[in-house]
Amino acid sequence: SPDFYLKSGLEMAELFPDYPEALKNTLKIADSCQVEIPTGKWILPDFPLPKNYTSTEKCLRDLAEAGMKRRFDPITPEQKQRLDYELKVICDKGFATYFLIVQDFVNWAKQHHIRVGPGRGSVAGSLTAYALRITSIDPLFHNIPFERFLNPERPSPPDIDLDFADDRRDEVIEYVAKKYGKDKVAQIITFGTMEARGAIRDIGRVLGMPYSDPDKIAKLIPFGHSLEEAMVNVIDLQEYYRQDKFKELIDLAKKIEGTARHASTHAAGVVIGDKPLIEYTPLQMESKNERIMTQYDMYSLDCNIDQNAIGLLKMDFLGLSNLTILQNAVNLVKEQTGKTLDISELPLDDAKTYELLSAGQTIGVFQLESPGMRSVARKLKPSRFSDITAMVSLYRPGPMALIDTFIAGKKNPAKIEYPHPDLKPVLEETYGIAVYQEQALQIANVMAGYTLGEADILRRAIGKKKRSIMAKEKSKFIKGAQKKGYSSKIAEKIWGYIDKFAGYGFNKAHATAYAMIAYQTAYLKANFPVEFMTALLTAEVNNKDKVPIAVDEAKSMGIVVLPPDINASKTAFCIEADKQSLEDKAIRFGLSAIKNVGEAAIGTILAARKKGPFKSLTDFCERADQQKVNKKVLESLIQVGAFDAFGKRSSLMLGLENIRQKAGANQREANSNQVSLFAGASAPQAPVRDQLPESEEFSKIDLLSFEKQLLGFYLTEHPHAEALKKIKTLVSHHIADIDPQVHLNQTVTLGGTIRTVKPILTRKNNHEMAFATLDDDSGQVEMVIFPTLYAQTKTLWVSDQVVLVTGRVDMKNRLTLIVESALKPDEAPKQKLTQGEISLRLTKATPKAVLIKLNQLFQANPGGQRIFLELENGAKPKVIRLPFAVEFEAVKNQVEALLKPHDGRIVID
Repeated sequence: SPDFYLKSGLEMAELFPDYPEALKNTLKIADSCQVEIPTGKWILPDFPLPKNYTSTEKCLRDLAEAGMKRRFDPITPEQKQRLDYELKVICDKGFATYFLIVQDFVNWAKQHHIRVGPGRGSVAGSLTAYALRITSIDPLFHNIPFERFLNPERPSPPDIDLDFADDRRDEVIEYVAKKYGKDKVAQIITFGTMEARGAIRDIGRVLGMPYSDPDKIAKLIPFGHSLEEAMVNVIDLQEYYRQDKFKELIDLAKKIEGTARHASTHAAGVVIGDKPLIEYTPLQMESKNERIMTQYDMYSLDCNIDQNAIGLLKMDFLGLSNLTILQNAVNLVKEQTGKTLDISELPLDDAKTYELLSAGQTIGVFQLESPGMRSVARKLKPSRFSDITAMVSLYRPGPMALIDTFIAGKKNPAKIEYPHPDLKPVLEETYGIAVYQEQALQIANVMAGYTLGEADILRRAIGKKKRSIMAKEKSKFIKGAQKKGYSSKIAEKIWGYIDKFAGYGFNKAHATAYAMIAYQTAYLKANFPVEFMTALLTAEVNNKDKVPIAVDEAKSMGIVVLPPDINASKTAFCIEADKQSLEDKAIRFGLSAIKNVGEAAIGTILAARKKGPFKSLTDFCERADQQKVNKKVLESLIQVGAFDAFGKRSSLMLGLENIRQKAGANQREANSNQVSLFAGASAPQAPVRDQLPESEEFSKIDLLSFEKQLLGFYLTEHPHAEALKKIKTLVSHHIADIDPQVHLNQTVTLGGTIRTVKPILTRKNNHEMAFATLDDDSGQVEMVIFPTLYAQTKTLWVSDQVVLVTGRVDMKNRLTLIVESALKPDEAPKQKLTQGEISLRLTKATPKAVLIKLNQLFQANPGGQRIFLELENGAKPKVIRLPFAVEFEAVKNQVEALLKPHDGRIVID
């Protein structure tokens, strides 16, 4: 309605000219009202204590000490001292109830087989949380200080965020609501704001403008820019602004830009009150599922975010799909082997796991599956758990430059240079460089005598870059260091070191917890590969980009992936015996992965199949409810091959309607409750064989097209398999081998299938260009095709086209290839293949500069020959196979010239 706004006093007077006293009375009522909303005080719900307890502190201590006995045998003096210290801080600050509440619902989730993450955020630094089973991280073993989470000097309350398996997260929230009362628990509202483009379109609609007018203005605004910024930077927008109708549009859009446009539920936030929430915050019902949510957002509710907030206890219940994968994989291991696997207690020295990580075979492994991370893993070759923690922490825009230094320190510890010898115990774990925020605390403690609580204040001050506080802290640090006997020069040097890395240092507690999930997923992939890949595919079933990557990965591991089958497939992906597959176990596609086949249809199919396997399409149609398994479902099942055991797909499709009609008539008769006078109680008839018309089977292209249409990718074979085979001999790299650190701004040649294409018009000249995604089975990369090249090669840029592209590696927000040339495989120049294998035998005397020149030479001459480097390494040389093929004849003389001075040689077998 056009009246949905707050009217001015003048407008109200015009609406009610006969009742001026009513308007005056509204002011009297307002003057009589006095509402003060208490803020800034933490409000905790009451935790129902067990019998015989009157103190939350005593209850917490008893639970923690009992947990310590389960975790450790025996309990060392160090462990007891740490627990006593933590409990004193927790209880003195009044947080005992908070820990009791958290441990209660976490342990309830674990008792009900809902997988809980090993920790999230700085709580992984708490031994108390470990004893209570809130976390699965031993902070003493991993050298994580408690003070990053909570300390006597910290004014704000603790903040424990938790990850749950995403398919069962809502059960935990429901448990909390039942325990504390549904009127005391709610999820938190979040507001979507009016962005610049949306504001233009919405105002255009209100003004009744043709859609094309505001749309062309909106498209001129760069993503992430405000209207003010766009008006300064986009010349075309300035031109439009000179026209009255567009000036009005833009001016009105500026007024609503940034205002709340719609409300939705916060992804994780839940509040728990000590009394009905209506006494603290207005509430509303979520439109989709009728869940209660607050009308105040988290900034108004949580004192950890804003000290002037209401102070309700906010918990973050996050859903993490990797935990669902882990739980499903554990269930499959039990089903297949009978083993009950406790992945929270895995040995952290499993050789198979580190072999998998060192080989970069980390597709599906939490946090480590991106092409860049796989490249880091291959170079680093992690051999202990702390290496994984560092990988998670370093692979970010700021500290990424330190990765090579970290790797060099691991490979040659003797060359590590510490900022000061006294810091070796702090930095030894990370090979001489500071990686974690917690190390800042420890450095300040060692060098300047800070307590860890004081050091945490220092860390936060440096992180916020507040000059006045930093100057004060620097003076304190220098004096503390001098008091401990260090010179002012050394104190200044170490202060500069802390100042430099505190801005990019990562939370070690959080990194350790997420490294644990990475290790657990890698462990399952290495030791139970079929079970893990089955669980991964089930979790990714609705992700059209990830399923084909996971299927390709499974195939590369030697696992057979079987197509859907009406008598073998379950709802999800499942495992079945197959002598041709890894460990004699194959993965069968689930029915839920087929387009057009919904939950109701699957439930009907599985219920009917309980009475025995289907003998024919006719038998299926007789037994499955046709209202739920309709014609569209049946056509999809036939086309994807689920009925291949009963005949050719073309014949099944032609005969389907006739079979359905007869089966439908039989179902209606059976359901009519009318018994023929002449019907006897004869034995049930054998299922009728299908009466199918003779027909030539669909072409191979058509069959593969059905797969692509209904599964989202080609499962059995790619229609361009030969082209893809050829293209692998022409590339310089696989996508997975592209490392932004190594290859940034380098020219590379890649080949694969185009997954997506998005043509756009340039803002300046309205010239066509495109963004596209290339997939080569090892990974995917975004490509940018600028107007000149796009105009020359426009017919190439279609989905499923196989291409060979050469371009420059770029890295802004993500890995991108700026395409400089593009060809179809049959247009590529013929490469002369050298027979046999070529090995370059290199002595220890070969300088690094020679290796770099060889690499540049090979990359500049892609071809069809694989090269092996044999590096002198004692009795047995170390052999490395280059990840790309080379036109060796073109560079043979140059290679000989490079190797000869260092006694290297070329061997052609």
